Amino acid sequence: MRRIAVLGSTGSIGTSTLRVVEAFPGRFRVAAIAGGTNVDLLEEQARRFRPERVAVADPAGAAELRRRLRGACAVEGGPDALVAAALHEGVDLVVCAVVGAAGLCSTWAAVDAGRDVALANKESLVVGGALLTARAGETGARILPVDSEHNALHQCLRGERAEEVRRLWLTASGGPFRSLSLEALSRVTPEEALRHPTWRMGPKITIDSATLMNKGLEVIEARWLFSLPPERIRVVIHPGSVVHSMVEMVDGSFKAQLGIADMRHPIQYALTWPERWESPLPPFDPVAAGPIAFEAPDPERFPCLDLAYRALEKGGAAPAALNAANEVAVGAFLAGKARFLEIPALVRDALDRFGDGPAATIEDVLSADARARDGAAKALRLGARA
Repeated sequence: MRRIAVLGSTGSIGTSTLRVVEAFPGRFRVAAIAGGTNVDLLEEQARRFRPERVAVADPAGAAELRRRLRGACAVEGGPDALVAAALHEGVDLVVCAVVGAAGLCSTWAAVDAGRDVALANKESLVVGGALLTARAGETGARILPVDSEHNALHQCLRGERAEEVRRLWLTASGGPFRSLSLEALSRVTPEEALRHPTWRMGPKITIDSATLMNKGLEVIEARWLFSLPPERIRVVIHPGSVVHSMVEMVDGSFKAQLGIADMRHPIQYALTWPERWESPLPPFDPVAAGPIAFEAPDPERFPCLDLAYRALEKGGAAPAALNAANEVAVGAFLAGKARFLEIPALVRDALDRFGDGPAATIEDVLSADARARDGAAKALRLGARA
């Protein structure tokens, strides 16, 4: 039986992970869970899965949950509690699904301890990819991607030699606004941006999909996961979301991973790797999927993708600044305090002002994150930059 810790258990990836666990009774043991402020759902999960440890990012929420559970399991609160959950005794695999840069410390703790990580928190690799992958090489920890695109690439690369790979191709749905004009984009609302045409995800990643920043972050993530330079990682719009990503070989052949748009597929792959288990989900029907089409992303209307490439090429603290400013800008947009087109403008400003500096330690990248976060928040208070 594989013992797992699920960090971010109340989010969309976390709840889907627990659904996968339930589909295979007797094969997994949920030893620890961690969430943010959703005490009701954490209580429900704790009663259903009976973990030995529950971590709550909010200390007040931890106190309330401790009162409700009455000693049924250990309950801890605060940021350090997530790290403790990742390091819980006997855990074989840590599912890191905490949203944003907040997941970096717990991901680092798991990798530093030599524990395998099923990584859904792309920001950890965006902010600290060089450090995390280097430490994983030292401790023997294996980082298994949960993002559908990187999970697809992982599957396509099985059995292939690195020298046989020419390029990686990340597919993007294009979000809900891929055909809108710049003028129309200036008027979109958070409610419209949250209506993703294919996937059902959390609000932050859904907005990132609408701006194409999600794909930019995935380019940075792929660079570290698969040890390829940015010029060998490409993005293509694929509105059907049938092809989850592709690998181009040196002889011109392409390998693609196809499947239904359900995150339980890549989660199951990460939880059961290197084995493949029969899935309880309905099979993919290639006839019903219809025609497969691709198109190039438009950098004028969706500049976030180019900003991510720029941050990756700049290196150092630049990816941390990019990610931090984007989190602030997306939060402001969702709260009705920024316009859609202000998101890339704020990110560009932060990249210019805070993108220089070292990233030799976790402390360096966390410091860069804090500077860019504060700078973006101040820029918002001073007025629009779009």
